[in-house]
Amino acid sequence: MRQRHASRATRRAREFEAFVAGAAGRLLHAATLLTAEAPDDNPRARRLLTRSLAHTYASWDRLRGEDPYDRTRQHLATRFARGAWHHHGGLGRSRPHPAGQLAPLTPQERLILVLRLYEGVAEEQTAALLGLSQERVRAICHRATTTLLHRRRDPAPAVTAAKAVPS
Repeated sequence: MRQRHASRATRRAREFEAFVAGAAGRLLHAATLLTAEAPDDNPRARRLLTRSLAHTYASWDRLRGEDPYDRTRQHLATRFARGAWHHHGGLGRSRPHPAGQLAPLTPQERLILVLRLYEGVAEEQTAALLGLSQERVRAICHRATTTLLHRRRDPAPAVTAAKAVPS
């Protein structure tokens, strides 16, 4: 009995390690986009991913055919939303330091944009996950995309002509 339990735990650990090896890179990138941190300096994203993976590992035996990537992504999104709500009083108020590509967006806009465009989650699923209507998800996604496409850019540095030195 003890040996069978040990072999089941070993199999579980190997399956989870294989999952992490295949999915951790993409999930870390999604977490980095959510937290709007620089890709090479992303401690909040790494903590968020670690907690989400720990949650997935804890429920690994209960997945019963469910995609572990979807479960981890869902937990990543809800943990990010909860954290933004608790730390900043809502999903729409906080703006991080302008390190990441999505820094000009609110946490809610980043969350919806990452789920919809980066992860390819359907509008209906995104709305259900966040407890919003599909129309609201569509409007927020459109607003976020417009903000990124039309954000104010710094003017290009002026090119100064080299003065010819008289010979």
